[in-house]
Amino acid sequence: MSVTPHWIDGARTTGSSTRTGDVFRPSTGEVARQVALADQSDVDLAVSSAVKAAQSWADSSLSTRSRVLFAFRQLVHDHADELAEIISSEHGKVVSDAAGEVQRGLEVVEFACGIPHLLKGEHSEQVSRGVDAYSVREPLGVVAGITPFNFPVMVPMWMFPVAIAAGNAFVLKPSERDPSASVRLAELFGEAGLPDGVLNVVQGDATAVNALLDHPDVAGVSFVGSTPIAKHVYARGTANGKRVQALGGAKNHMVVLPDADIDVAADAAVSAGYGSAGERCMAISVIVAVGDVADRLVEAIAVRTRQLVTGPGDDSSSQMGPLVTGAHRDKVASYVDAGVAEGATLVVDGRGYAPAGFENGFWVAPTLFDHVTPEMSIYRDEIFGPVLSVVRVETFEDAVRLVNANPYGNGTAVYTGDGLAAREYQRRVHVGMVGINVPIPVPMAYYSFGGWKDSLFGDTHVHGAEGVRFYTRAKAVTARWPRQSGIDLGFPTNG
Repeated sequence: MSVTPHWIDGARTTGSSTRTGDVFRPSTGEVARQVALADQSDVDLAVSSAVKAAQSWADSSLSTRSRVLFAFRQLVHDHADELAEIISSEHGKVVSDAAGEVQRGLEVVEFACGIPHLLKGEHSEQVSRGVDAYSVREPLGVVAGITPFNFPVMVPMWMFPVAIAAGNAFVLKPSERDPSASVRLAELFGEAGLPDGVLNVVQGDATAVNALLDHPDVAGVSFVGSTPIAKHVYARGTANGKRVQALGGAKNHMVVLPDADIDVAADAAVSAGYGSAGERCMAISVIVAVGDVADRLVEAIAVRTRQLVTGPGDDSSSQMGPLVTGAHRDKVASYVDAGVAEGATLVVDGRGYAPAGFENGFWVAPTLFDHVTPEMSIYRDEIFGPVLSVVRVETFEDAVRLVNANPYGNGTAVYTGDGLAAREYQRRVHVGMVGINVPIPVPMAYYSFGGWKDSLFGDTHVHGAEGVRFYTRAKAVTARWPRQSGIDLGFPTNG
């Protein structure tokens, strides 16, 4: 059986560790391949390669970096179909959804191509007699990214293009559940002219994660995953003196006001709730139905939910694929069991489904609950599956209070035709990303992605201008070129 390797110093390698993990084909439940699981020595080798490459890459011109990024962008574009198929085979999402993931990653590469402009500093002349002041931004050195299974191309590409454009070397630790796409990206970046060691990929589990968090030569760490692991990454990384941005879980609410177009809102709820089998940190998992809109809205969502085609990701007729592993399927199904036991109304039940010929795959079909309350586990917890919950509230004020009381603050949406209500919601809601009649408000690459509260640990969001700031540090310079020198023990003042 083939083994998905690491990518260290410009070459594939299985490293020194003998540990491996299973990589499944979610639609059939079969083990498709193994993945190498790094030990401390493998991580040390990758970081050592990055350290050696970092200084010469930081010394490269901004034009050189831009040219490499432009070439990488073209190669990813040319291989987009191949990458989408790799994603679908290991994650399970349908190929068209995987293609969209590749495209959203490409947008960040395109943003990073503008690094000469993004790294411009500031300059003030004559701040004192004969003295100028200016600022520059310098790379951190070696930085690492720890990325989740749900977007094996997009999330790494939200990190390493910006970090590398800024002059850093990067060590990527992707999810061991769908590891192959990361190695292919590293190969393409090498073909684009990136020097060996500037991008390394270390496959692995918690052993590799903790080794990166503890390594003295890793200056910063970016993470996307669940909130418990985000807390661990932030605490351990900062305790070791690292700069850390750790994006955690979500419970994204879509508020539907009484004046909303029911068909438009129902289409959005189904698309945002069940796309990628709900395995998105920006998936809508809670519909907040305000006032008398609930009955009509639930019926419209139910009709659409029952019509969805769930099947293998490489089948063009499939709209939703399987879950990533059997263990995750069982976890999602257990939440459906709990919702029924806790008294929610199960409108559409996706348990026990399997398409013909794929009975051993990791299936849970789209599932819809009504009359969900905040005390229920299906409301409290991030299920990360195709389970949509409807919570009924009386007023706009109730909706805002409900969203703000939730410990997560990643994304939210409001559906309404009332501009004043939308503006009020945008201003008052305690969530990092807001969509107005947009169900999945993922910002464009030139803005930054990130939530509030338990959805983010650290001060900066991912990609965009905040990404550039995270992967660089500011240096302020005050300069004088005197015509004559002399001793002055007084404190320097302006004037």
